[in-house]
Amino acid sequence: MSDSFDHLVPDWAREFPYAITVCDTEAIILYMNDQSRQTFKDSGGDNLIGKSLFDCHSKASKEIIQELLQTGRSNIYTIEKLGRKKLICQSPWYHQGNISGLVEISILLPENMPHFIRQ
Repeated sequence: MSDSFDHLVPDWAREFPYAITVCDTEAIILYMNDQSRQTFKDSGGDNLIGKSLFDCHSKASKEIIQELLQTGRSNIYTIEKLGRKKLICQSPWYHQGNISGLVEISILLPENMPHFIRQ
């Protein structure tokens, strides 16, 4: 993690049980918590810090990343990979009111996740 980014990451994020990956406005990976490093170990793990998200995404995904960085909107969806479902939340992070990059949080969903309707 770059020294200039250290002060922005709360202590709890490192051992948070879901993958947190943070990039800057150029899509350069600044931070990966322990779970993110584990999730992406076969793609380089720690060595991905300092690399571009564009190097490991499809053309369609690159376009989404660029759009999120330009507009500040979030991209939230679910995926299934190797029989496991995940919720993916990609959202901009801000520093002094300006978009400074994206945060992706990947949450492994339980097989039978309860759903409550509150009124």
